[in-house]
Amino acid sequence: MAEIKLSAIRKSFGAVEVIKGVDLEIEDKEFVVFVGPSGCGKSTMLRLIAGLEDVSSGTIAIDDRDVTALAAPERGLSMVFQSYALYPHLSVRDNMAFPLSVAGATKAETARAVDEAAAVLRLEPLLDRKPKDLSGGQRQRVAIGRAIVRAPAAFLFDEPLSNLDAALRVQMRIEIARLRSRLNATMIYVTHDQVEAMTLADRIVVFSAGQIEQIGAPLELYRNPSNIFVATFIGSPTMNILPCKPQGGGGQVAVGGITVTSERHLAAGAVPTQLGIRPEDIAIAAEAEADFAGPIVVAEHLGGDSFYYVDVPEIGEVTVRAPGDHTAKPGDRLGLKMRRDNIHLFDQGDHCVTSAPA
Repeated sequence: MAEIKLSAIRKSFGAVEVIKGVDLEIEDKEFVVFVGPSGCGKSTMLRLIAGLEDVSSGTIAIDDRDVTALAAPERGLSMVFQSYALYPHLSVRDNMAFPLSVAGATKAETARAVDEAAAVLRLEPLLDRKPKDLSGGQRQRVAIGRAIVRAPAAFLFDEPLSNLDAALRVQMRIEIARLRSRLNATMIYVTHDQVEAMTLADRIVVFSAGQIEQIGAPLELYRNPSNIFVATFIGSPTMNILPCKPQGGGGQVAVGGITVTSERHLAAGAVPTQLGIRPEDIAIAAEAEADFAGPIVVAEHLGGDSFYYVDVPEIGEVTVRAPGDHTAKPGDRLGLKMRRDNIHLFDQGDHCVTSAPA
């Protein structure tokens, strides 16, 4: 398979620099997800790896071989695009066979590769159909099958599920997870959907404005974000960010008229200005025992969970996750109590200045 190393990668389109010095090493057989908002540079970074765009500076190496100047076909990679890009006049079988036919493979080699990929993706009953006779999920599986037949060094996925409806996205996410375990290959996957990132990745690379904000395992980013951007991008609903002031020392801050102490370690000399806490780390409590209270502005009852958006005086809107059988309604008052062991503190530069106990 493939190890991929990016060193000081920069990319400009005219005067606009869209990738601003990226260093990253992807291990053999690792599933890495690039995630971030639209325009952050994640798809451009994938296209640079694929050879579909030229780097402005820096080097790309695959298995210690410098491929920076090589054309896309010479890099040994397969890419699955956001659009299915299937040939409408060809059958599923011929669409999947096309890359091998162009590469000059024999009919026997091509047939064997197509049959093996079709078995992996459960496409055998569809091989003689045309793309117009397939559902969106089936078309995407054909596009993935076309990538598999090439036996590439690594697979690159550029937002492959974004054109599917919600139910198909979930189904295809499971399909890709299963596919990964079967192929045991290096995969780089681009998405703006943090749920896809959290459920698929060995490691997530969080991009913002052409730079990497943080790299880590999904739960590591969730539990220990390095800054407010990562804290609010990873996790749904997003982390609550509340204004606070340092009060004494050792993680003690004043927020909304009360003083609380984070049980997480505070960096030496840090001056917290914002407090972060996730909706599930706020408990509903009697007002006499609560840190603060306020009326519900919006209530979302989703079956397994209920989410409340509570207007707290001196703080603003606070999001709370509750069990699905909790059925408060807008206008009801809720008392809220924060878990001290999961309070994150951020400084004026939005950097997280607390860390979990070892």
